[in-house]
Amino acid sequence: MSQTTLPTPPQQAPPPAAPPAGGPPLSGGLKQRHLSMIALGGVIGAGLFVGSGAGIAAAGPSIVLAYAASGLLVMFVMRMLGEMSAANPASGSFSVHAERAIGPWAGFTAGWMFWTLLVVGVAIEAIGAAAILTGWFPGTPSWMWVLVFMAVFCGTNLAAVSNFGEFEFWFAALKIAAIGAFLVLGTLAVLGLLPGTDSPGTANLLHDGGFLPNGIEGLLVGLLASVVAYGGLETVTIAAAESDDPVRGVARAVRTTMWRIGIIYVGSMLVVVTLIPWHSEGAGKAPYAAALDHLGIPGAGQIMNAAILVALLSAMNANIYGSSRMAYSLVRRGQGPKALGRVSGGVPRRAVLASSGFGFVCVLLSYRYPTTLFAWLLNMVGGVILVVWGFIAVSQFVLRRRTEREAPGKLVVRMWGFPYLTWVALAGVLGVLVLMAWDSGTRVQVVFTGGLTVALAVTGYAMQRKAAAGR
Repeated sequence: MSQTTLPTPPQQAPPPAAPPAGGPPLSGGLKQRHLSMIALGGVIGAGLFVGSGAGIAAAGPSIVLAYAASGLLVMFVMRMLGEMSAANPASGSFSVHAERAIGPWAGFTAGWMFWTLLVVGVAIEAIGAAAILTGWFPGTPSWMWVLVFMAVFCGTNLAAVSNFGEFEFWFAALKIAAIGAFLVLGTLAVLGLLPGTDSPGTANLLHDGGFLPNGIEGLLVGLLASVVAYGGLETVTIAAAESDDPVRGVARAVRTTMWRIGIIYVGSMLVVVTLIPWHSEGAGKAPYAAALDHLGIPGAGQIMNAAILVALLSAMNANIYGSSRMAYSLVRRGQGPKALGRVSGGVPRRAVLASSGFGFVCVLLSYRYPTTLFAWLLNMVGGVILVVWGFIAVSQFVLRRRTEREAPGKLVVRMWGFPYLTWVALAGVLGVLVLMAWDSGTRVQVVFTGGLTVALAVTGYAMQRKAAAGR
């Protein structure tokens, strides 16, 4: 039976530009344990701990289905990305793969879109962390905490990459331990095995409007919220280029991260909506702390808030790293300001400063708009990750066939069920974008994402034509 194929781009597409002068290459030093934690550090942050509340309020208990469905899509995307990154590790990750598969304009578009997502994510994590500290220290301004966080983590990323990796390892380890403890306690309470608690059974899952209290529309809103929460997992393939063994490192990190994310996201959502009513105020604002407070564990809610603070700062740290490396890779390929390509001490320090710049701008914005900025930023990047995933799917389709012909030994990681599951993933991405355009609450995200995509694609194509004409 014949297989459907996407059109193969012209083989004479210009190769990536040589690295700019002005410094040595990026240093190595990241170990396997660093890679695994960096992946989790970039994805377990504000989207899960803060944004999940809005998803629960909209979808009710069916938020579990929403996270499971979007988690399956993420597993497909990460498997495709792992296949390409293990075959050809690069600090630009999927941006480099898109350039090789589709053309320089695609690498330019995917790379700068992801950079935008991460730098906005830096600001989101900082503002979310500041909200926790203003609750602990009433009367302190939010912008002051944002400024402190930005200064600390910009400084961390200006240091050697091995220091960043160690810092992120322990940060991520703390929050994973906290979530693990939450899952254990929550599961014991659900089963009625925790002293002083009675099992809620299925009361909170099936009563109060049922499993789908707001119907399919509520489920779709929860699905969109869960997709945003998964953004950032791709950072591990960026970090792989600075590891001691990029090929094995990225393969192991992708394999282990996928099932960990499934347990952490889907499992924790199931525990929350089983323990407490989905329509309660706590579930819609701070679901993890509300679930622990419901169990009557002294100080558990504040302990979870401390864990959430660590998670937000960890994600912030990882996002500064990922955005700076993506910017550096784009500049190396002649797709960004040359000044950002300078490396000193094995670190692209100018790229770090540029990528941290938006966070510093948010210090001023959070002072002017202390209560609305967080929601606005989440809306601004809501659809960006879906476009990036679309580029990953198309690139994997093209490069898989090319690699099978030219260097099959490089396929250390293989996408399951190729090419059918690649098509399923691409259809899933397009389907979620259609749902976002259909829903009035997320339509503005699609409009912004579409405008950004078109602007970058046109700019990238113009640069590609100019480069080709100059040869």
